[in-house]
Amino acid sequence: MSRNIISTAAAPAAIGTYSQAVQVGTTIYMSGQIGLDPTSMQMVEGIDAQIVRVFENLKAVAAAAGASLNDAVKLNIYLTDLANFAKVNETMAKYFSEPFPARAAVGVKELPRGALVEADAVLVLG
Repeated sequence: MSRNIISTAAAPAAIGTYSQAVQVGTTIYMSGQIGLDPTSMQMVEGIDAQIVRVFENLKAVAAAAGASLNDAVKLNIYLTDLANFAKVNETMAKYFSEPFPARAAVGVKELPRGALVEADAVLVLG
């Protein structure tokens, strides 16, 4: 199977040696997104705004692949403070509908660019 690289200006440009997403067959592997504004490439302020921006960035990459977040089968959330997990749940309910994807939430010491939250996803089309 061949790999198709997914890229969109509607999400932050890759700032390292990775692609925004890679599609193999009907599966799309999305790289982690942090709360960077795709236009300014600056981190949005505060945990609430970062959570929204993370999901908006994931949504934009999914759309570039011809998919939506409702095609997600697995989601990984990384938080520098697990006390913010309830906020992630609240915001996630606005971006996903049932049946929800499988998910992991992990507390981490730090994230790139001083982010407070990061998320990646695996989507399956069809």
